Amino acid sequence: MDSVVQRKNMVDSQVRPSDVTDRRLIRAMLAVPREMFVPVAQRAIAYMDGNLEVSADGRRVLLAPRTLAKMIQHLAPDADASILDVGPATGYSTAVLALIAKRVVALESEASFAEQIQRELAAQKVTNAEVYVGAFTDGYRGHGPYDGILINGKVSDVPPTLLNQLKDGGRLIAILDVNGVGKAFEWRRYAMNFDRRPLFDAEAPVLPGFERVIEFVL
Repeated sequence: MDSVVQRKNMVDSQVRPSDVTDRRLIRAMLAVPREMFVPVAQRAIAYMDGNLEVSADGRRVLLAPRTLAKMIQHLAPDADASILDVGPATGYSTAVLALIAKRVVALESEASFAEQIQRELAAQKVTNAEVYVGAFTDGYRGHGPYDGILINGKVSDVPPTLLNQLKDGGRLIAILDVNGVGKAFEWRRYAMNFDRRPLFDAEAPVLPGFERVIEFVL
């Protein structure tokens, strides 16, 4: 099926029915060729309704279109926003955000993914996004603080190192592991305080570095 038709079907059958109404976001998801951000062998299922594995071990995925769209809508970036995109894997979320925000910083823990993101962003003529390699939990202070931080996966918690890279009033959106069940949450900064509220149910693999630490008590 023609990829343009598939993108429209994705938006009409997955994104819009999930209460995603941000027109800028919808236009971005209609414009970015998702199939170019997945392995060649999986391009036929690039627009599937679910998380799409992009690593051999299954730990790295492109979030389901409806999940990503709802997370970005809650992130609420405006045209002047600076966004930190944590764990974008092949960079689809970075490309979508780059059509909405002024500046996007993609942070990857694996150099191979970072190189892939750079190649594809160049192919898509994206000029307002930069890619860096580093630990996800460290964030990237070089271009902070940020209006918004998006974490592309499930976490056991969000460390202060990331929260402190938000501007006053900035938002961080991530999928939190709540007793084994995934739920998207919003963290919002108010001066030196952070408010947290649940948003919607969502599932994704735990991003490397965000695993729950098991403590042994004698």
